[in-house]
Amino acid sequence: MNDPETIVVRTGTANLASVLAAMERLGAPARTSNDPADVQQASHVILPGVGSFGAAMECLDADGLVAPLRARLTAGLPTMGICLGMQLLFAGSDETPGTPGLGIIPGRLTRFTGDLRIPQMGWNHITAPETCSVLESGYVYFANSYRATDVPPDWSGAIADHGGPFVAGVERGAIVGCQFHPELSASFGLKLMRRWLSKGGHSC
Repeated sequence: MNDPETIVVRTGTANLASVLAAMERLGAPARTSNDPADVQQASHVILPGVGSFGAAMECLDADGLVAPLRARLTAGLPTMGICLGMQLLFAGSDETPGTPGLGIIPGRLTRFTGDLRIPQMGWNHITAPETCSVLESGYVYFANSYRATDVPPDWSGAIADHGGPFVAGVERGAIVGCQFHPELSASFGLKLMRRWLSKGGHSC
């Protein structure tokens, strides 16, 4: 039996090549799309992103993707948000005040403050509790200026430190958000993506 296909959403602000390359290394069928029907019907959806919160939400709205993304997230269907894609799961971000996110997670993102390198660029350690089934403790690659400071209620989350603790990842069932880039995090990141894919029937 062939593995189900993963849809990688074209947010207009993402480097899709690295995500598709990671899926190819895993032997998992994947393609990009901004078709609402694909997002509704796909076994797995990856919501990647780099750049501006507001620009990404504007692109999703223009393509009619906000409602189908919210519907699959509410239903708990396998969905992974990467970097900005994870931030879009929240209600909003100080990066673009007044622009609502997908809102599956309450709260908003704030910018790193203090005498720090901003954006955070490079490898950092995350610590995940035993309640996580996809996220694990280890070193991963980050590129972010904004962050969540608290793991939301009813979610499990991994924590990292950059001038203080922040949320490195969240998961609830088959929904996973990675503030880091698993597709750029070597074998550790590929194993994480494989665990997420297995939640919907992939055999990779």
